Amino acid sequence: MFDLPLPIHPTASARGFPPHFLSGNTDPSHPFALTLSRRAAADLMSGRAAPLVFACFATLADAMQGAIDHADGMATDATPQLLAILDRDERLVLAGAASDHAVAWCHPVTSAAEARGVVTEASQLHAQAGRATAWGEPDLAQQLRHRADLLDARLVDPLWRAFAARALQVAA
Repeated sequence: MFDLPLPIHPTASARGFPPHFLSGNTDPSHPFALTLSRRAAADLMSGRAAPLVFACFATLADAMQGAIDHADGMATDATPQLLAILDRDERLVLAGAASDHAVAWCHPVTSAAEARGVVTEASQLHAQAGRATAWGEPDLAQQLRHRADLLDARLVDPLWRAFAARALQVAA
């Protein structure tokens, strides 16, 4: 039973960002991509959970400005969107929640021990969200999932942690 091959589903691309760009510069030679996380249950089940790429940028500062520009274009009553900046190898560089014409950047973890703590806390929040859904509390479940997603957004790739933290200091 366990030696049966797993079905391999075709993907949009063998490596790199999905080919679907929403807007902006679509030049794949730029190293940073501003993306929108797609974590809805329907997207996860259908295999469309790959993030949507808004645009590619030559520098991290440009990508951060692109996120701010995206937040400026959002309606004031829109639900917060989790934006992520990925490098060309799809590593998380920086993430934040866009709403109310601003981006609240998530500060990256600074160590592997802190990352383990964040993963543990986010897992607990996801479990609580599952229980809230079972109890018929969809609003509470959504809030718990959003808090877990914000914690997950702190899990910047170790290669980028110090650089992203410094970029946030400079931006402040």
